Formats: sequence, C-alpha cells, structure tokens
Amino acid sequence: MSWLTDFIPPRIRNLMSKREVPEHLWVKCMSCETMILTSDFEKSLCVCLQCHHHGLWSPKLRYAALFDEGEYVTIDSVRLREDPLQFRDQKRYTDRLKDARFKTEQSEAVLLAYGNIVNHLAVVACFNFNFIGGSMGMGVGEILIQGAYCALHHKKPYIIFSSSGGARMQEGILSLIQMPRTVLALTQLRENAIPFISVLTHPTTGGVAASFASLGDITLAEPKAVIGFTGARVIQETTRQPLPSGFQTSEFQKDRGFIDHIVHRTKMRDTLGKILDLFDPS
Repeated sequence: MSWLTDFIPPRIRNLMSKREVPEHLWVKCMSCETMILTSDFEKSLCVCLQCHHHGLWSPKLRYAALFDEGEYVTIDSVRLREDPLQFRDQKRYTDRLKDARFKTEQSEAVLLAYGNIVNHLAVVACFNFNFIGGSMGMGVGEILIQGAYCALHHKKPYIIFSSSGGARMQEGILSLIQMPRTVLALTQLRENAIPFISVLTHPTTGGVAASFASLGDITLAEPKAVIGFTGARVIQETTRQPLPSGFQTSEFQKDRGFIDHIVHRTKMRDTLGKILDLFDPS
C-alpha cells in the first residue's frame, strides 16, 4: 500500500476495491453470444431469451420439467471395468472420468429414470453433453440397453434424449461395439410392439446419430439442433462442393423425412403426452 492510499477513507477504499463475481452467475448463448443471468436462463428452460437457441440442458433439469410434478425414480446402472485400454492422451482417461463426474454429479454421460409424463408411465434416458461431450462408451451403452430391457419388462414406452459427439475415442473398439448392441436392444422392443421415441437435441452426431438415435418409431427434435454423422466442414473438404443452407440442422432433416416433428422445449412435455396417449389411451 502506497503513502497515497493512506489518505483515502476506508469507505471509499472499499468501493474502489475489486469485487469478486460469483462463479457461474452468467451464461453466454452459444448462438448469439448474449450474456444471460444463469437464474433467468434456467427459468427459460435453458433457451436463449434473445435468439431462442436451445442450449445444453442437464438431465436433472430436463426431468424436473418433463415428469409429472417433477417426480421420477433414477435407475442405478451396472458399474463396469473402467479404462480397460489404460488410455492416455494429454490426460489419463480415468482422470477425465473423475473430472466429468465431479462436474456433472453423474456417474456416466446418460441418466436413466422412469416416471409419469402427463399420467403415462415411461422409461427415459437422457444424455449430458457436459460429460465428455456426451460420448458413448461401454457405460453409456450398458445404461441404454438396461433402459430398453426395463421398458420391455414393464411394457412401457422408451424415450431417449440424445446429445452427443459420438463414440468415446478413449475406449476404442469397445465404444464402437455399443452401436450394434443398442440397435439390437431396440429391435427387441419393436418385436414386442413397445414404442421407442427418439428425441434429438443439439448436438446429435457421430456414432449416436448413426445408430439408435435414428431408429425411433417416432423421431422428434428441438429447433436448429445439429444432427448428422460427420461435421459439415469435413464433408465440404472431402466433397469439395458447397453445402446447402441449413445443412445438418433439424429443420433440414425434417424437410427430407428423417424427423417427424420439431418441438420447442416448452412444448416437449405436452407433445410427448399426446404421443403416449396414442399408445395408451387409458
């Protein structure tokens, strides 16, 4: 402290001092980059108040808005052997898992639950993109298959909210094998006339988009979600052809018959309720 500051009264000195801004007070929209108070962002279901971009939404927040009275029961997943390949890039894979679990308060990138949606019992799985990009590894595959078997056992609809960058590279071929495994599990639902509803949210790409996410008896999507296997930049560099406007958005996919309906997040619960009512009018 210099001699000059000695003459500044304490009250003014406190006003001049730096004030720490609480962490996570603000959220920046991924589309228009508008700064939004986190509390306001969550009240709007993580939809930007300016451009209406549907931001990343954690499973717990989604379930609170989806299930009747926000009440649901989570289904514990089977713990598998972690990091069988002992993978390491800039960081050990086991450390990445620890960081992701601390950040999301989830054991894996998918949270499985069941509960009533507009008075219809359903099994629901929801991806958390903040868990290593929502990537699908052995744990995720096992949870999704467990959800399918639960729906089959109780003869109730199965709903999956996808948000993923694809297969988890840290698990190599063990992650890729989850693609046919999840497809086979859903095949059993179809053979037993159990409805599967796939909801595509931003982003749904890679091995997830190329497997179970594209197999819904009814496929819904949130507005302007990126949906596709390979990134647009990679496709353009490979084909050396300009891509059409809106390429790989949910609107683009709907126009070409890959999606049945685009649903705003505020209307998702009611829309699912009407669909479930078709399968179980009682």
